[in-house]
Amino acid sequence: MARDTFDLTVIGHFSLDNITLPGKQPCATLGGAVAYVSLIARVLGASASVISNVGSDFPKTYMSQLRDAGVDVSQIITMPSDRTTSFELTYNQDLSSRELRLKSQGHPITLKELPSSFHAKALHVAPIASEISYEIVKQLRDRCDCLSIDPQGMTRQFDKNGYVTNNSQMDSRLLKLVDIYKSSKDEIQILTGKTDLEEAIKSIHKMGPKTVIATIGAKGSVLCTQDKFFDIPAYKSTQLVDPTGAGDVFIGAYLAELLREKEPVWCACVGSAAASLVVENIGTSFFGEKEEIYRRANALGESWISKS
Repeated sequence: MARDTFDLTVIGHFSLDNITLPGKQPCATLGGAVAYVSLIARVLGASASVISNVGSDFPKTYMSQLRDAGVDVSQIITMPSDRTTSFELTYNQDLSSRELRLKSQGHPITLKELPSSFHAKALHVAPIASEISYEIVKQLRDRCDCLSIDPQGMTRQFDKNGYVTNNSQMDSRLLKLVDIYKSSKDEIQILTGKTDLEEAIKSIHKMGPKTVIATIGAKGSVLCTQDKFFDIPAYKSTQLVDPTGAGDVFIGAYLAELLREKEPVWCACVGSAAASLVVENIGTSFFGEKEEIYRRANALGESWISKS
């Protein structure tokens, strides 16, 4: 049996997001890190597949959206008796923070649901609600050349009403398996228990990942690779409509460029540029054109060089 090979494979749950922005009615949209990562990879020309499961309530239009974008959906399994993971996201007035509430939680991804034969140049582990175990990641390690993780869904806990808070509990064995770690500044500080970002990043490095990326919202990101720290600026968007998924788009674009054997700082500039475009519309409705992403990335690169 021929082995399927992809540039980038993403594993995790999709989400049926219901987003409430200041002064606007709630908007239903396809969400989940797997959606943002796979779709931006396709915009940048990388082949992409998703390993996931969804419930019987997952809209056919969302599957069509993925398929039409060129994402391989053959390993998305529909669980007839389950519901798809879904979240309510309510943003504050200036979009600087949000309240996240879990409305339904899909069935965890199990070993038997992994494809029997596939290989990815890069594989990104992207849980959103405790759906991926250490055993799953360990099994996938040999299926890829580069393993990346954003552990946000492993560091979330939910109260009885579904409201989300972060905790510092995560299986540290995971970090011995991965090459690239990415999370938000808040998540990495909570996970390591260190308030100083540089010290928090160093702590993650010691656990295994060769590259660590911390996103800082409108302030950009910090990239650490080969024991060197780089401050990557954010590109100023023409308008800020919806910040959802910006960090996921960042890492998806970063990995797509890394697969083209580009330098890490350039990859991060492309990630920042891509993130600046997705926030200009709601949800996964808009990613911009590849040419505009590269134009913005070049502007960031020139700015970074002039300041360094």
